[in-house]
Amino acid sequence: MGLLPEIERRASVRRYTSAPIDPAALDRILEAGRRAPSAKNRQSWRFVVLTDHDLRLRVQEACFGQEYVGQAPAVIALCTTNIEYKMPNGQLSYPVDLSIAASFMMLQAVHEGLGSCLVTTFREDDVKSILTVPYSMRVVLLLTVGQPAADRPVEPSPRLPTERVISFNHW
Repeated sequence: MGLLPEIERRASVRRYTSAPIDPAALDRILEAGRRAPSAKNRQSWRFVVLTDHDLRLRVQEACFGQEYVGQAPAVIALCTTNIEYKMPNGQLSYPVDLSIAASFMMLQAVHEGLGSCLVTTFREDDVKSILTVPYSMRVVLLLTVGQPAADRPVEPSPRLPTERVISFNHW
């Protein structure tokens, strides 16, 4: 069957129902992130899962009031435990590593019949304080997860044509 159908169905969900997430489904979503590849297999991440409603509302405020953050039954904070490591190409590894982990989680969420949305607009210091993330760590991404609200269908965003983004052997 392949994974492409889930990739094609994935969309950013910004309206959720209040239905709780099945704990087994949430465990599988987190396991997908845990199994993601990372630079030199360092796995320098921590995933802080917020299911408490009041805590999600506090994080919503740190996200400049974006309602879907508090509305989602689960918010996963993707944090790094190593802000210093650079890959041999000179790039910091944690943005790449956490993006891959988030991608794996989003695809597992689609497979579970759930929606998700990456959140990058937030005051990191506020989120760190709310979640008691140690000073030397970073909160890089937030991922909302839940049942999409049926009142507004969620469609994947249009993609650029293949010929604009893919080439072989030269630019």
